Amino acid sequence: MRYIGDIYRPPSEAYSLLVQITVGCTHNKCAFCTMYKNKQFRLRDPKEVIEDLDWARAHYRRVDRMFLCDGDALALKNSKLLFYLDYITEHFPECERITTYGRATAVMKKTDEELRELKEHGLDMVYLGAESGSQKVLDMMNKGETREDLIKGVQRLEAAGIKTSVTFISGLGGTEYWEEHAIESGKMITEMNASYVSLLTLMVQPPAPLYDEYVAGRFKMLKAEEVLAETCLLLQHAKPAKSCVFRSNHASNYVSLRGNIPEDNEAMIAALKRCMEDRGLLKDDRFRML
Repeated sequence: MRYIGDIYRPPSEAYSLLVQITVGCTHNKCAFCTMYKNKQFRLRDPKEVIEDLDWARAHYRRVDRMFLCDGDALALKNSKLLFYLDYITEHFPECERITTYGRATAVMKKTDEELRELKEHGLDMVYLGAESGSQKVLDMMNKGETREDLIKGVQRLEAAGIKTSVTFISGLGGTEYWEEHAIESGKMITEMNASYVSLLTLMVQPPAPLYDEYVAGRFKMLKAEEVLAETCLLLQHAKPAKSCVFRSNHASNYVSLRGNIPEDNEAMIAALKRCMEDRGLLKDDRFRML
């Protein structure tokens, strides 16, 4: 397999075959993100992608899962996506799941029929970074998407039968907007009715634009106990109509949480409060990473 630049994947895709069909991210301007700063978005040559898939077929007896990279492969026209999905289905009949990253803006450019086509041709799940339910925080972080588009994008994917795994970032509102970030993110989870929701915790590193704001003192990060209090507040407002798998077990998190919302909210809040009372239960900063 050949890859252009650094490759990123969700933690749950650790055992998936990573197939790079695009390079970089269509937006690539989020203030907190370091992932694709050394890449300019472009499509990979389909011939190269097929060569990679053929190489994988020749070298791997089984490929149970595939993840389509880079940051916004869903931005491809449906005709191009369907070409890859059909090729995978034909040459990897054992493949049980095909997933990708996608921005809400890419979802909103597709019709409901196009989304259903993607599902029918094998796209099982889209990982979507909402980051925050607060429009103020989204604007501050230059997310380039509206709260309404994020909610509608997830709802439309789910309605088409494509599962969504939505990520929020604890601490993204800083000390100034932490309450709004928590409450509005909880409300967004309620409205989205996603299949999966996960939290990672903000870690500011260069070359993310937010790093300069942090060093200059214009952005103040939450302490560990404050992050946990924020998560408690988020869970208090996260009440989706259907059960949603919730995970806060990313390497960046201070506390690992596993449960379903809303039914496990109270148990998870209780666990967070125990950790707030006993700092020894928190992950040491030395072992946190993106």
